[in-house]
Amino acid sequence: MKKLTGQIAVITGGNSGIGFATARLFKEEGAQVVITARSPETFERARKEYGSHFDVIQTDVKDLKALDHLYAQVKEKYGRIDVLFANAGVAVFAPTELVDESFFNNQFDTNVKGLYFTVTKALPLLSPGARVILNASTVASKGLPGASVYSATKAAVRSFARTWAAEWGTQRRVNVLSPGPITTPIYQKLGMGAKDLEGFEAQMAQTVALKRFGTAEEMANVALFLASLDSSYLTGTDIIADGGFSQL
Repeated sequence: MKKLTGQIAVITGGNSGIGFATARLFKEEGAQVVITARSPETFERARKEYGSHFDVIQTDVKDLKALDHLYAQVKEKYGRIDVLFANAGVAVFAPTELVDESFFNNQFDTNVKGLYFTVTKALPLLSPGARVILNASTVASKGLPGASVYSATKAAVRSFARTWAAEWGTQRRVNVLSPGPITTPIYQKLGMGAKDLEGFEAQMAQTVALKRFGTAEEMANVALFLASLDSSYLTGTDIIADGGFSQL
């Protein structure tokens, strides 16, 4: 039997990377899936490529009115949300001495404020026993040069899960997925050339016990576990899926 038959799932940032791999797997497991894309360009591309498989809604999670629009459409069509994967985020790295206010605000506005209101504005639609999954990172608990701001945003996400698990009790479950080095388009957005990116991945892989990057599909499998009854006794938990990166 499929694990998400008849479930309504919303995945922010579901147009690429971990979000898209999760959307695809959730659909295979029987869910109706709504995905978001941030910009008009990524929205149009996602709508054309995936519109026959998922509902695609343009949503920049930093924009609270855009979140209201997202949930108004979900309410009108589906009336509820059974699984919410707050996945949308940005990652930009720089030495601490080069961080300015714009750099700081961009990441906190998306990864912290955006995620917070992605979840809280969904509360009226969350069904009894709904599952909420927050995408954080292994660097929330491991020091990584150049990641002072990004790491802090993900530590905040981890903290949200603890508090919400305490507040919500049996009403709904909330857990964290913390990926380590994963092969996704997010690294390409850092502005590296193909050769630099290849070198970066090779160097990073040596810091991972399994000596390789993970895949978006492997992260989707963890998200499915958290979205299904397989994880029925988990709430407030952080699953660190990083190939041993944080253990070395």
